Amino acid sequence: MVCILLSNGFEEAEAIVPADLLRRAGVEVALTALEGELVSGSHQIAIKADLTLDQVDPDQVELVFLPGGMGGVKCLGEDPRVSQLVHQVYEKGGYVAAICAAPTLLAAFGLLEGKRAVCYPGMEDEMAGARMEPSVPFVADGRLVTGEAAGSAFPFSLKLVELLRGAETAQQVRTAVHYHG
Repeated sequence: MVCILLSNGFEEAEAIVPADLLRRAGVEVALTALEGELVSGSHQIAIKADLTLDQVDPDQVELVFLPGGMGGVKCLGEDPRVSQLVHQVYEKGGYVAAICAAPTLLAAFGLLEGKRAVCYPGMEDEMAGARMEPSVPFVADGRLVTGEAAGSAFPFSLKLVELLRGAETAQQVRTAVHYHG
């Protein structure tokens, strides 16, 4: 299962595009709220969560994903359960992904030391120890995947599909949605 963590103020495109493309690839995706059923994005689009964070079994998570959006990232960073889940998934061999402002959380959690990464332009100073790759939509370094911003949601998401279900499936999804980027 892919667990997409949502907190009020998340960037809608950065959560919904990955959820959509991963589901098209046959991946089980759980839109996961820190608490409650409805989560309001940074552009006041409310999303109904599939689960709350307390309902997640870390042993069932093959990828945990943190979307950006400054308000959402702030809330995710303030909840110790988020860091705990990220570390549990990574330590058991799963993938960890973050986009936009959220890679700064991976840096704060100590996961990016010496790893190649990207984040929202201007936030590089918050990427403690990461080897920054400027002006690319995403970077995959082992089991860590970071994305630049909302405009990177499609190529970033297709990389997640590729990592979880293979290049052929990623190409099928790319073709199905007519993504030409």
